[in-house]
Amino acid sequence: METVQAALWVVVMLVVLALLFDFMNGFHDAANSIATVVSTGVLKPAHAVLFAAFFNVIAIFVFHLSVAATVGKGIVQPGIVDTHVVFGALVGAIAWNLITWYYGIPSSSSHALIGGIVGAVIAKAGAGSLIASGIWKTVAFIFVSPLLGYLLGSLMMVAVAWICRRSRPNKVDKWFRRLQLVSAGAYSLGHGGNDAQKTIGIIWLLLIATGYTSVSDAAPPTWTIISCYIAIGLGTMFGGWRIVKTMGQKITKLKPVGGFCAESGGALTLFIATAMGVPVSTTHTITGAIVGVGSTQRASAVRWGVAGNIIWAWVLTIPASAFVASIAYWVSLQIF
Repeated sequence: METVQAALWVVVMLVVLALLFDFMNGFHDAANSIATVVSTGVLKPAHAVLFAAFFNVIAIFVFHLSVAATVGKGIVQPGIVDTHVVFGALVGAIAWNLITWYYGIPSSSSHALIGGIVGAVIAKAGAGSLIASGIWKTVAFIFVSPLLGYLLGSLMMVAVAWICRRSRPNKVDKWFRRLQLVSAGAYSLGHGGNDAQKTIGIIWLLLIATGYTSVSDAAPPTWTIISCYIAIGLGTMFGGWRIVKTMGQKITKLKPVGGFCAESGGALTLFIATAMGVPVSTTHTITGAIVGVGSTQRASAVRWGVAGNIIWAWVLTIPASAFVASIAYWVSLQIF
């Protein structure tokens, strides 16, 4: 009886830690959802975070749990995960999020979590315990998502420029201030739909590992779904203002028409990835779309030095979070 109670206590603690990560994910990635709409002056910051949080949460009614299934069942071989692995994965992801938030670097919470899982699993049982197809699909989208965001953002900007070529600039600006509310809502919907599911997936992984649910279950318990969407929505409401400045001002200067095209290109990329069950980075996606929009004006409109620093953060995210997670795994063996 005492063993069961101890196990339950550990599971509850890890669920709380996972929800903390989810909250931080929303806090960290709020910039991705609202940077363009704030930097173009369409919404005030306080209104923008509430707007984004609302769409983050209602994504629960829109998207299938394909991403949660990938994280919960498609990254690690069954039977390998235990409470120590989950603890290591979450600590690795949270630590990297805190570091990049402090320095205002828009890194990926998604890949920090995947890196955390990889690092903790390797520390326990070696690389052979990972499911190669799930890992490579995730790694591939480190490159695919920003490129697709870049392509869609730049194509939309070119199309809009051609359609509005005979219109007065002030009239175009007026219309796209309104349309940017639609694109920002769509992007926030895609952000909530993809990112909340990653935390759902790791809680599902934990519940399977500890016997509180079965690997044969088609979906995780309803409470995990609701709590994760609420947590990411609350995190978004608090916002990550350091990263808003980087995303909305330092990469390139955006007008409402550019903000609309970047958000729309990013939203389409997220919808495609979520439908495929890929835990994609919303940070990579919107950064690629913003760069795509800026580059249609002229190459010098993009501050490539800032973009280069961001790319280095992307490259380092998985190995850095994996390293921290492996240390946290060994520490957890001494704690519980």
